[in-house]
Amino acid sequence: MNSLMQTFALMELSITSAVVCIWALQKFFPNPFPFATKVFLALLIGNIVFWPLGMNLPLIAYVRGITGDLSVVLTLLLWSSLLPSSKPIPLAFKLMLAIIALCFYPFALGLGMIDPYAWGYGSIAFLGAVLLIALVCGLANWSKGVWIIAIAIIAWAAHWHESANLWDYLLDPFLAIWALFAFIGMLYRKRRDKARSGYLFRPG
Repeated sequence: MNSLMQTFALMELSITSAVVCIWALQKFFPNPFPFATKVFLALLIGNIVFWPLGMNLPLIAYVRGITGDLSVVLTLLLWSSLLPSSKPIPLAFKLMLAIIALCFYPFALGLGMIDPYAWGYGSIAFLGAVLLIALVCGLANWSKGVWIIAIAIIAWAAHWHESANLWDYLLDPFLAIWALFAFIGMLYRKRRDKARSGYLFRPG
């Protein structure tokens, strides 16, 4: 059973790594890749990193040794970016992730007397808060967010990953770093747009 879980974890991370490679490749082309091309590249790159190909371990095993298992939320956000109808992630969601990360990691690493990481071991209040966030996503008409949070909770209940903590299915350092940079980028763009507006409309 443990061997099967390890295989599924490597398959999941192989697809995720392929999606990241596709995202990086897309930066060098002016037009977005067609959906069929994205699927082909995902399968090709995913297979290359999944099979040992003459090495003692597949390449993705070394990647997993560095990154560990990514959160289900980050994994699904990356996977869904391949879909042709994928919409931008709402800024409010990025802001919420940034605030949660700024509050969670310092306390989880030992700052203060509160340990929010312990809430992930079956706290009903914490689970209720997560469901409330999913409800807010639904009210904001972002159905993808509802599905992502729902699947993360189901994966946690089914012990899809080795961790039994709900936090590990919802948040990871890479997702937190992305959210923080997205929030900083949003503030920078607002400040830049404000400066441009002031320049365009100043007297004379």
